[in-house]
Amino acid sequence: MTGTGGDAPAGTRTEGAARAAAVPPELGAVARQTPERIRDAAALVTRGRVFPLNWDLGLPDPPILGRGRHVHTRIDLGNGFDDRLDSFYPQGSSQWDGLAHVRGPDGTYHGGHLAADIETAAGPLGIEHWARRGIAGRFVLADLVRHGRHGGDCSRRVAYTAADVTAALAAQRVDLRPGDILLLHFGWTRWYEGLDRAAREALAAEGFFASPGLAVDPETRQWLRGLELSAVAADCPAVEAMPFDMDGPDTFLHHTLIAELGLAVGELFDLAALADDCARDGVHEGLLTAAPLNLAGAAGSTANALALK
Repeated sequence: MTGTGGDAPAGTRTEGAARAAAVPPELGAVARQTPERIRDAAALVTRGRVFPLNWDLGLPDPPILGRGRHVHTRIDLGNGFDDRLDSFYPQGSSQWDGLAHVRGPDGTYHGGHLAADIETAAGPLGIEHWARRGIAGRFVLADLVRHGRHGGDCSRRVAYTAADVTAALAAQRVDLRPGDILLLHFGWTRWYEGLDRAAREALAAEGFFASPGLAVDPETRQWLRGLELSAVAADCPAVEAMPFDMDGPDTFLHHTLIAELGLAVGELFDLAALADDCARDGVHEGLLTAAPLNLAGAAGSTANALALK
C-alpha cells in the first residue's frame, strides 16, 4: 500500500480513488492546465523561437526497454508516395506515458480504476482524453547538465533528489508554479548520439541499464506531491534514475508520478537545443504544447511536443 491510501485494502477502488480526488481521473493532472495558466504561458513567448522536442523516431537504435524496431515502407503510388509503419511502438522514442501505462502498488490505476476498467479501447484512462484536449502550459527547464552532479555523463546511475533539482532552479533564478510542466535536462539524448554502434548494442542488450534521473526517496516523492505540476518530462529513458525496482511499494517513482499524481510523464524528449538556448539567454521558461495521438485506449503516445520562447 502507498502512504496515501489510508486503511483501505490493497487492490480496491477506495485506496486508488483517494489518490486522485482533486483532479478528473480521465485527464489527471493535465486538468491543471487552465485557460488562465495557458494564457500566462503564452505571454512568455517573446522571441518567436520554436524548439521541437521530438527525437528521431528511429532512435534509440537498437530499441531499448523491450520495444521493437518499426519498419517504414514507402509506397510508390505512381503519382506520389504514401507511407506504412509496421511494428510501431508509440513509446519507442520521444513519448508520453499515459494514465493507463502504470498501476500503483495497490493494484489500481489512477483514479482507483482496476485493470478490467481499462483493458478495452473504451476505458476511461486512454491517451485520447489528452489528445482531444491538448497539452499546453508553462514549461520550466531544470538544466542538470550545467547545474547537476553528473556533468552530462549518462553512463552511470545518478539519482537527483528534490534538493538537487531545487538547487538547479535556484541557480537559474526560476521557480515552479502549480500547473507547470517540469523539463529535466540530463543530456541523455546527446550522450547517446555520441555512442558508437557497439556501445548502443551493449546498452540495449543490458535491459535496465544505468542512467541518471530523479530519485525515489520519500523526500522527493513528497516534494512532487506538493508542486501540483501538470506534467514532468526528461530526456532520459524513464525520468527516474535507472535501474529501479518496479515491484517494491516505494522503489518505483512511476507509481507516484502516474498512478498517484496522474501526471503526464514524458521520456526521451530531445531537450538539447532548448537547454543550449536557455543557457545562452538565461530564460528557462516558456510555452510547451503537445498533441498526443488520438488513439482510443492507448497507454502512451509519441511526444509531438514543441517548446516556444
